[in-house]
Amino acid sequence: MPEAPLMIGISGLRGIVGTSLTPDVASNYARAFGSWLRERHERSQTALAPGERRPTNVVLAADGRAGHEIVVRAAVLGLRSAGCEVTDIGVAATPTAGVMADHLDAAGAMIATASHNPQEWNGLKALIRTNPVIRTETDVIEDVLKFFPDACAPPAALAQEIIERYRAGSASTSPAALHANPGAATRIHVDAVTGGIPWDIRTLRQRRFRVVVDSVNSSGIAGSRDLMARLGVELIHRNSEPTGIFPHPPEPTRENLASLGAAVTTFNADVGFAQDPDADRLAIIDEGGRYIGEEYTPVLAATALLQAHRDAAAAGKAPAGGVVAVNLSTSRMIDDVARVFHARVVRTAVGEANVVEAMKREAAAGNNVLMGGEGNGGVIWPRVTYVRDSISGMALILALMARTGRTLSDLVSSIPSYAIDKRKVDLARKEDARPAVDRIATRYGSAHAAIDLQDGVRVDWPQRRAWLHVRASNTEPIMRLIAEAPGAAEAAAILDDAAAIIAH
Repeated sequence: MPEAPLMIGISGLRGIVGTSLTPDVASNYARAFGSWLRERHERSQTALAPGERRPTNVVLAADGRAGHEIVVRAAVLGLRSAGCEVTDIGVAATPTAGVMADHLDAAGAMIATASHNPQEWNGLKALIRTNPVIRTETDVIEDVLKFFPDACAPPAALAQEIIERYRAGSASTSPAALHANPGAATRIHVDAVTGGIPWDIRTLRQRRFRVVVDSVNSSGIAGSRDLMARLGVELIHRNSEPTGIFPHPPEPTRENLASLGAAVTTFNADVGFAQDPDADRLAIIDEGGRYIGEEYTPVLAATALLQAHRDAAAAGKAPAGGVVAVNLSTSRMIDDVARVFHARVVRTAVGEANVVEAMKREAAAGNNVLMGGEGNGGVIWPRVTYVRDSISGMALILALMARTGRTLSDLVSSIPSYAIDKRKVDLARKEDARPAVDRIATRYGSAHAAIDLQDGVRVDWPQRRAWLHVRASNTEPIMRLIAEAPGAAEAAAILDDAAAIIAH
């Protein structure tokens, strides 16, 4: 692996600060995104009279990791020099930036974040409005704009346009305005979450849950605190100082959350939640201090929404069924849960943008899309935002616990369990994964298995209730091998077999 890789892809730009990610790199990337967004926004207003056209506004946020200020300043310079007005909401979760882009009718958003990457990394993640709504004064109700969730990561084709513009360079124009708008963003985000919680929210408040949350000293602090206060939850908030210095490796995996499990048992809490720095991922600890993990996050959130939808359908208030979209690397637990509620699962290539693109495509076809998600702890609740959102995930899981009266471990035990095994192989370039993918597809293509080639290769064995997925990462210079099966030994054996095929 290169010592200081610069990762540019569908998920944005990431690098190591001061080496691969310099102020010039950040500014140039922001300028490329800003010029691309401004041209797109101006085309959407060609039918309007000159006096009715609005400037291209970009919401800017940061995950708050130490040293983020230099990346933010570079992004401001790049966006403004591209002719975009910038509304800086300060340290805020990535989903909060998405909510605010919709709330302010902005053209898009940019977040200074490297998500779960270690402390020395940072980057820039872009969100766009796929169907911008140009509003007028008649759309204002009590001084609050109508809320149309739409902001999301750019679909692959549009992300590639942004990448190409960055690589080609982008000329500057007259600098546009900079606005500061801290404070209100988190409240507006949590308003949307609590306003959409299924069932009577008073039932949830009456449970008086005790919850431990680890916000890794980053952008999820304020949203977690506000949400729990509104839900009547007694919050034990760990790593809740906005220092931006991670107290442990920030990816919410089992090995990084032993102390959170211990805190749950020490405080006799009902559940523990762990966020990553930009608060778009959520991992779970049950009441016994056991790491449930990220794979269960979208499954439990979907269970809440599917059950609420079934209740509404039984009362004649909603059509039966529904759609849940997830990526190819997400556990088949979601298929088992959806089957119980007569819902349909749509599988996509890995990447939040791909899941959202499928969600919007299904919605445009008239289908009832209840949720999207990824097995890395991502919950995409279109009622709130088309961005992975740990705040939505926590609210939905607590609502499910309150509605059913069941503990988290009991809810988990009711879902068919599988063993999932993951391995990584270092790559010099993303393209180096192609030969491995081809060998896997060739080997298993004639072995009574279903082959999906939309993202690397996924091999499904329905009778075995097992699958294998081999693909190049979008965010790191590695190839990922993931297998799931009813037992750990079988999942490991699938990966051993795949590794042998790749090696030869």
